[in-house]
Amino acid sequence: ISHWAVHHEWPRWYSKRGEDMERIFARKRSRSAGNRKPSDTDSAATPSSTDRESRGQKSAEYRQPQYGTLLATKNVFMRESELDISLGSKRVYERLLQQKGELPGDSLFSSDRFKASCRNIQDRNEARVIQDIGRLIVPSAEVLTTYGASHLQVLIESVNEGWNSSIPITKTRPQPDYAVGFRREAFTQDRLNRMRPIVGDLTQERSFFMATWYMYFPFLTCEVKCGAAALDVADRQNSHSTAIAVRAVVELFRAVKREKELHREILAFSISHDHRNVRIYGHYAEVGVGESETKYYRHPIHDFSFTAANGKEKWTAYNFTRNVYHDWMPTHFARICSAIDQIPADISFSVHSDSCYSERLSALSQDLEERSMSQSDAGSASVQGQDNVPSSSNREPTSASDTTVSDRLFKRPKGRRSAREPR
Repeated sequence: ISHWAVHHEWPRWYSKRGEDMERIFARKRSRSAGNRKPSDTDSAATPSSTDRESRGQKSAEYRQPQYGTLLATKNVFMRESELDISLGSKRVYERLLQQKGELPGDSLFSSDRFKASCRNIQDRNEARVIQDIGRLIVPSAEVLTTYGASHLQVLIESVNEGWNSSIPITKTRPQPDYAVGFRREAFTQDRLNRMRPIVGDLTQERSFFMATWYMYFPFLTCEVKCGAAALDVADRQNSHSTAIAVRAVVELFRAVKREKELHREILAFSISHDHRNVRIYGHYAEVGVGESETKYYRHPIHDFSFTAANGKEKWTAYNFTRNVYHDWMPTHFARICSAIDQIPADISFSVHSDSCYSERLSALSQDLEERSMSQSDAGSASVQGQDNVPSSSNREPTSASDTTVSDRLFKRPKGRRSAREPR
């Protein structure tokens, strides 16, 4: 306020707060975005033509060995970090691996059918592998719900569907063979209202927090491949998809100034498999001061052949995934909801959520200016009589937390009277 009184303008660090926030707003879809064709923008509810493209086409860029280097230029690394995951995350995934659960009673993995089933998919294509054993490696969350796991009703899955509502990290749009996240109905109306500015229009905008138009905050992806070096390709695909998933949670928590809680915590899982081998990874972030200083990594959880030793580990991936749904997911969901609850429901830019991206930013900037002018009028009189008294409002911020827009925006406004209103 005192800076305005003296210079008749707001300090540069003050206006930058709005710039920081605009990063996480939903964004207008572009016909040129990613590798999408024009039909992708027709309707969020209608699968695009690229969803029906051949499996080879959708993984073309990922087949290049240098794709891992491309991800690294975006701070996404297909390896462990020096610090690795937190001790708590390690204990969690070890429990997920060891805990046994209910298995399908009659399937192609039954003892008397297992070897024949494995022979049938040897040297066959990916579609056949998925058809025969895909849901025996990675169980369907929605099928488990249908069979009585009512607490999984918050989950929704996608099958070979492009993540048209996401903001990709590279030019290629993710299209996992299988993915799981949260359905819209998992959130209360109050939470949906709070998320409206950052989720945007489901049919016209992309968001950090969406995968498909119906999936919020994805946390599990699966890719199936066949052939030489195929699992490396699957790993690259999963690394891109899960980086988007981890980024969603990190950016949400950064907005409410709680991002440090996520440092080195596993926030997503991926599974790559073919007709005999499985790789399971946990994905996490080392959270820095800003987006450019936040790095994304993966931790190898288990790598094994489910056909070896007479199928000793044929149910390992199934049990692990089921435990992710039953044991890990509820805590993860509660964590996400706790951050959403800290977004003020009455923040003024939420009323512009149905407008285009630029309109919402303009409205946000105007709202910030009006609030600041109101505070300036209220404090200018006292400032004039305190020239010799040090003022905390006249100092530049001394820490990164002082300069983030969430410090201003994610607080409930106290004095909403405009400077133009009569006193």
